[in-house]
Amino acid sequence: MNLPNKLTIFRVILILPFVILLLGHNGGWGWYQAVFGGIMEYVDYIALAIFIVASLTDLIDGKIARKYNLVTNFGKFMDPLADKLLVSAALIALVELGRIPAWIVIVIISREFIISGFRLIAADNRVVIAASYWGKFKTTFQMIMVCLMIADIPQLSFLTNLVMWAALLLTVVSLADYLVKNKDVMKA
Repeated sequence: MNLPNKLTIFRVILILPFVILLLGHNGGWGWYQAVFGGIMEYVDYIALAIFIVASLTDLIDGKIARKYNLVTNFGKFMDPLADKLLVSAALIALVELGRIPAWIVIVIISREFIISGFRLIAADNRVVIAASYWGKFKTTFQMIMVCLMIADIPQLSFLTNLVMWAALLLTVVSLADYLVKNKDVMKA
């Protein structure tokens, strides 16, 4: 259990407090008011801070693993899974809060399932498929979108919507790019 793997596990653990903080004041949970009553106006920002920390662990764990040759099978499996769990949890919570349309979240999460399935087929054929720049841009825009939507600043609503549409477009483009570049995987 090296440092990059610990950071990946930490990212997964952060999902629970993130979701509790983000949804609690809308969830009608009686204990929530008792615990967070004094800081209710700040819980979204605390959730945002947790999301940012969790997102940064994704950058850090990969850099450490590659730099110090600490890449493990556990990390190869859990790191992308942790990312998908974090982003999916955030997007589903944002649907619950009415900050993003459900259909956009369905498109984004569907892309992740399709790519995961595609990677499984490729791995079964001993083909390693590297992440593309389109996928990295997609992830960056999705993270920025989630941050803007959690912050929910009315003066930034135009920017938030612009980033949301860019993230959706990059989601579709990265999927198409991925499938076209790796179409031979399906023939094997």
